Amino acid sequence: MNFIAYVNGLIWQLRWPWALAAYFTLLAAFGMMILFLAYQVYTWRAPTHAELWQVNRVPSLTILDEDDQTLAIRGAFYAETLGLEDLPVHVAQAFVAIEDRRFFDHGGVDPLGLARAMAVNVTRGRTVQGGSTITQQVAKNLFLTPDRTIRRKLHEMALALWLERHLSKDEILAVYMNRIYLGAGTYGIDAAARFYFGKSAREINLAEAAMLAGLPKAPSRYAPTTDLTQAQARAELVLNSMVRDGFITEAEAQDARDNPASPVGFTNTDGQQYFVDFVITEITSLIGETDRNLLVTTTLDRNMQAQAEEALNFRLERDGTGLDATQGAVVTLGPDGAIRAMVGGRDYATSQFNRSVQARRQPGSAFKPFVYLTALEAGYSPNSVLIDEPVSVANWRPRNYNGQHIGPVTVADALRQSINTISVQLAQDVGTETVIETAHRMGVISDLDNLPSIALGASEVTLLELTNAYVPFQGNGYGADRFAILEIRAEDGELLYTRPPTPLTQIIEPEVASVMTNMLYQVVESGTGRAANLGRREAAGKTGTTQDWRDAWFIGFTGNYVTGVWIGNDNASPMARVAGGSLPAAVWRDYMSAAHEGLPLVELERSGDITPLENIEVVDTQQELRSFLYRTADQFENSARRISRGSRRRRR
Repeated sequence: MNFIAYVNGLIWQLRWPWALAAYFTLLAAFGMMILFLAYQVYTWRAPTHAELWQVNRVPSLTILDEDDQTLAIRGAFYAETLGLEDLPVHVAQAFVAIEDRRFFDHGGVDPLGLARAMAVNVTRGRTVQGGSTITQQVAKNLFLTPDRTIRRKLHEMALALWLERHLSKDEILAVYMNRIYLGAGTYGIDAAARFYFGKSAREINLAEAAMLAGLPKAPSRYAPTTDLTQAQARAELVLNSMVRDGFITEAEAQDARDNPASPVGFTNTDGQQYFVDFVITEITSLIGETDRNLLVTTTLDRNMQAQAEEALNFRLERDGTGLDATQGAVVTLGPDGAIRAMVGGRDYATSQFNRSVQARRQPGSAFKPFVYLTALEAGYSPNSVLIDEPVSVANWRPRNYNGQHIGPVTVADALRQSINTISVQLAQDVGTETVIETAHRMGVISDLDNLPSIALGASEVTLLELTNAYVPFQGNGYGADRFAILEIRAEDGELLYTRPPTPLTQIIEPEVASVMTNMLYQVVESGTGRAANLGRREAAGKTGTTQDWRDAWFIGFTGNYVTGVWIGNDNASPMARVAGGSLPAAVWRDYMSAAHEGLPLVELERSGDITPLENIEVVDTQQELRSFLYRTADQFENSARRISRGSRRRRR
C-alpha cells in the first residue's frame, strides 16, 4: 500500500501530460501482468486438438415417423464437418467481416477492437459492441460458461491466446464455423445451411452466406424462420461490411441484395411438433439419461397427422368463432395402442401447450360407456328397462340434457340418447366405486372422485387416456397401453431400445365387449353421435358435453382406428351450446373419412339383439322395484324438507 502511494506521489510530481502517460503505461503493464498470470493459470490444462471438435457438443434428438422420415430435430443438429477449403470463399469472408474484421491481424485478443467497442458503447450510452474476437468466441462457446464476470473474461482471453499459439488462423476459423450456434437447434455452417436452405454449405451463394453470418449475434431474433424481414436486413449489413473490407465488390453486394436469401427448409411450428414434444418426454423412461445423439423411430402416420390437423382447423376456422370455440385436440390410436396422430391445438407456434395430453377436463357423457359396461358385467342387458324420471342422490338432482323425462326406456336406448338419469341409476345400483375400477381397468389413469356425479363424467381426464380407454371396445375386449416409440438408436447405429412384441391384453369378456360396441354403434347410427356417421363404413362412439357447454367430446372407433376429439377453450369459458354431437362429431367424421379413404370396409364386432321398447312384453320387475325405491326416496326427502320448513315457521 505504501509502495502504491509512493509511486502515485512520484507521478504527480510530473507535468500532467507526462503523468497521464505514466498512468496509462502502468495500467498497461498491470494489465499485461494480469493477463500473463491468467494465461499461466487457465492454460495449464489446455484442450487437445481433438477436443475442439467434440467438447461440449450438445446431444441431438432426431425424431422419425413410422417410415423413417424426419419429423423434427431437437437439441443440437450437427451435420458434416467442413474445412475452409470445402466452402465457397465468400462464406468465411462473410463471418470475418461481420464478427471480427481484424481476425487475421490480431493474436487472439484485439486491443483495438476492445477500444473501438468501448468508445461505441460510451457514445451510445449502452452496450452495443462486445469486442470479442472469433478466437475468444471459440474459447467461450466450447469451454466456458456464459457468466459475465471479470474472471470468466480473463479465462476467455487466456484460452484465446493459447488457441492462437497452437492452431493456425484457418484452423481456428474452421472450428468456429463448425461449432457456432446458428439458431433453430443447428450447430455449424453445414447444419444451418441444410436446415434453412435445404442444401450443403458447399453450395450456398453470397446472399445465403451473408444471412448465415448474421446469425451468431442473435440466432433466435435473426433466424429467417422467425422473422425473414429482419434476417434479410441483417444479411444486408453483412454485405456492406464485406464491401467495406474489400472481400466483394459493390456490384456483387447489390446482386445479393436484389436476390435475398429465404428459407426453404422445414420449421418447427407445425402441429406434429406436439407429438414430438410428447415423444421426448417418453425417451428417458425407456433408456434413462444419456448424452448421446439419438435417432428415435415413432408410430406417427404423417398423412393421418396432416388430415387430423386439417379437419380440426377447418371446422374451428369456419364455425368456431360464431360458437365461441377457440381450441381443439385430436388423438388417434391403432388397435395395438400405437399413437398414429396427435394434434395438441390449433397452432404450435402460438402455444406449445398440448391439449391432448396436458389438458385435464371433464369428459361428460363420454365417460358413460364405463358405467354401462359395469352394468352389463353386473347382469344388465341392452333390453333391460329403467324409468327415466327425476332422480335425487344425496341432495344432488341431475337433469337430462333437454330437461325432459320419457319414462320407461331400455338400457341401449338410454345410452343412445345419453339420458343422464339412467346413467346415475345404473351407477348407484352397481356402485360408483365399481364404475371407477372399470374405468381404470379400461385405461383411464387419472384419479377419479368417488362421487355420484362420476356417472356423468364429472372427474377430469385427458383426451389421450380417454381415447386409449375405448381401445378394448374396438378390440372386442382386448386392449393395450398407448405408445409412441418403436425404436431408439444411437448415432453410431447401436440399438438402445426396441418395442417388444407385446400381446394384447384381455380387458373385458369378448361377449360383453361386442354388446357394448353394438350399443355404441346405435349412438352413431341414430343417437347423439349421428353427425359422426361414416355411411357404409361401420363406426361406433359416444358424445360428451359438460356443464355450461365448457367441453365437447366425441370418442369413436372403426374397425381400423380409435379417435378422440375435444373442443373447448383454454380458460374453460362456456361455448355457444357446442355439444359433443356437433363440432367434435363433425371433426371426427371429416378426419376419419379422409383417413379411411382407400381402406377396405371392416365390420365391427357387434352382438346382442337390441329390441325397441314397444316390442318388449315383459318388463323386469326388479327394474320396477328399483324405480319405485328411487321415487320413494325422493318423496321421503321432499317430505322431510317440508316438515323442517314447518318446524322453523313454528319457532318463529
